Amino acid sequence: MSRSCDEIEYRIIGQEMQAVIVTLDPGEQVLAEAGSMLYMTEGIDMQASLDPAASSTFFGGVFKGMGRMFTGESFFITTFTNRGKAGADVAFSAPYPGKILPLDMAAMGGKLLCQKDAFLCAARGTEISVAFQKKLGSGFFGGEGFILQCLEGDGLCFVHAGGTVFEIELEDKQPLRIDTGSLVAFQPSVDYDVEWVGGVKNALFGGEGFFFATLMGPGKVYLQTLPISRLADRLASARRRLL
Repeated sequence: MSRSCDEIEYRIIGQEMQAVIVTLDPGEQVLAEAGSMLYMTEGIDMQASLDPAASSTFFGGVFKGMGRMFTGESFFITTFTNRGKAGADVAFSAPYPGKILPLDMAAMGGKLLCQKDAFLCAARGTEISVAFQKKLGSGFFGGEGFILQCLEGDGLCFVHAGGTVFEIELEDKQPLRIDTGSLVAFQPSVDYDVEWVGGVKNALFGGEGFFFATLMGPGKVYLQTLPISRLADRLASARRRLL
């Protein structure tokens, strides 16, 4: 069965500050978050666009760009195309310490919901859009989970998260409660909402905030051990103690 996305090759380098090197055959293309490019070899052509989809209208591209801004990404998507006659490389680096997670979207069912700044790069043919949480509680109290990225396609897609990233496979109706910032991505079959921590002492002194993210299977869930929001809070706290 043929794919609608380009079939690209890649390798990931590094441990705590990783980069992904994508090898493109002539005519192949990868799209990436603006500002994430590390280097590119001869033959690679770089272009910024509102929407890399050839069928997109101008206003459709503008609306998609505005949606990306809501998720914390750039208004533009940058495309990298191999215009040469031989294979060429383009590399993308992670924005903060963590891991780059390669995802085969075809194996994931063609669709994935991610935290708002997780997208790094993907094979041509991948659609990146904004996904607002439909439930009122998720919208007001979901924190990082309020606005999500929706990735659709059948090729390779790369997302970035803080610390170590690991997968949990939820069974049907199996619940999981997590810190809202620790969520990286999940399949659309997983139900997402928020839940009150419970108890005044827990809420005020538990150190985990007022709400949990609650997930209900079935489906895959990806978690990160060091959300960027937690890292920023710790750095800010350390800075205040030093002043």
